[in-house]
Amino acid sequence: MKEASQAINQIQYVSNFQDLVSTPFQGDINAICWTRSLSGDFAEIVRKLAPKENMCELEVEDLLALALSDEGKLARDILIQDMKFLETHGASPILNIIKCYEREDGDVFFPTDVYSFHVDRSPVPADTFLCTYYGASSDILANADAEQKVLVPEIREALKKIFDGSAEDFDSFLVEHFFDLHYRAKTNAVPINLGVGQLWRLAVDHPESTVLPCIHRAPKEKDGELRLLLIC
Repeated sequence: MKEASQAINQIQYVSNFQDLVSTPFQGDINAICWTRSLSGDFAEIVRKLAPKENMCELEVEDLLALALSDEGKLARDILIQDMKFLETHGASPILNIIKCYEREDGDVFFPTDVYSFHVDRSPVPADTFLCTYYGASSDILANADAEQKVLVPEIREALKKIFDGSAEDFDSFLVEHFFDLHYRAKTNAVPINLGVGQLWRLAVDHPESTVLPCIHRAPKEKDGELRLLLIC
């Protein structure tokens, strides 16, 4: 089996929040990870706030209103601290409990939901931050191990069949419908799982970026298991 060294070469590991936000992306590096071993019972928070819908957003007030064990309180403190760290940095963190994301219905030949390998795009300089505290966690894929789907001949031809417009407008159509953001893994490519408790910063496609955007996907949820995810 192919080694996952390609993606590993794109990751830089740091030991604190300041290094996470201040270390520049450069060369092949387009993912930075603050490696941590977190204390606390995050499952307790998930159990007490389990949503009826597929996803719910948690506010700090929701966390503070919970009656928790000592381990649950430790987990809550970490969640609130991480949100404050990111807000101080100028980000807008969102804390979600997730049953599942919306999937495209039917036999869609080109899914554009978050379960597909994709990159994030912004019109202004930005990064994606994410941390899974409980449940399944996301994957990243080395850029060298991926193919942009719209450049695969058979996929491109299939997209042209559903495009109703002039040839010179086709590339704009791909961008407008986010097709150009999606990738497929090459044969024998090995994704890297982001793990639980690690706070990640991923490169985004924006006009001032000097590195390739980081290719990632949401995990397929395990039956009956929720996720606790911070993202911004």
